[in-house]
Amino acid sequence: MDLSSVEVVDNTTDRQFELALEGDIALIAYRLVADNVYALDHTEVPESFEGKGVGSTLVEKTLKLIESRGGKIIPYCPFVRAYLQRHPDWNRLVQ
Repeated sequence: MDLSSVEVVDNTTDRQFELALEGDIALIAYRLVADNVYALDHTEVPESFEGKGVGSTLVEKTLKLIESRGGKIIPYCPFVRAYLQRHPDWNRLVQ
């Protein structure tokens, strides 16, 4: 599956960033803890898509979306924290 053209959607009703997959979604659950500050709590990738780069793509596209809004993050999710360790340039968004 080519993830380069898939956009992350902010589902404000369920407070999660979603990446549409073939009949499923990967998501990052969040809370708005201040104006434009997102606490990223949990990342979920369907089992059938694990190990295929979906989680990393979801995190990267979510960070790009938050940055485009001038937002900041608080990375509570262990997966997001691990991503930030591998890609320290994104630490510019950490509050």
